[in-house]
Amino acid sequence: MAIYQYDRFKPVIGDGCFVSDSARVIGDVVLGDGCYVGHGAVVRADHGSIRIGEGCAVEENVVIHVRVGKTCVLEERVTLGHGAIIHGDLIKSFAVVGMGAVVGRETTVGRWAVVAEGAVVSKGTLVEDETIVGGIPARMIGRVQARHKEYWQWAKGVYEDHARDYEKKFVRLDLNGPSC
Repeated sequence: MAIYQYDRFKPVIGDGCFVSDSARVIGDVVLGDGCYVGHGAVVRADHGSIRIGEGCAVEENVVIHVRVGKTCVLEERVTLGHGAIIHGDLIKSFAVVGMGAVVGRETTVGRWAVVAEGAVVSKGTLVEDETIVGGIPARMIGRVQARHKEYWQWAKGVYEDHARDYEKKFVRLDLNGPSC
């Protein structure tokens, strides 16, 4: 794991988490149990605090940063898609931020809300619970249905399984060694 103290702040990693060796978790970060932090992700709390709830998936190349003196909170079972950039204040339980989306400063993403791939949630925006937003700037494009929740429960389970299994199944190979 690539875990870094910044000043006097040391990350706290919950039980059963997987943090890739190519990810960076820096400073005043708390990861709840069973979280997945993918390859190339950066969770950087050198100026404030980041709190990530149980069962969250921070997929590959996600960047989470926090403003000076502020706290960014991801409640339980949030999914941040590949390459998302998070600078907001609160992402509520079961929310999904799609691949390549940007969540700006002073924002809240509601419970079970979905931010579509590539969307930009502008500064100061509130994404209501159980809504789907997309575009630049992000606007409501639909409501979350039971089928969406069913799919996202399954998808979140995939990353919870990864958090448990990666320590056993993820093996670094030496390209110069006999295994390759």
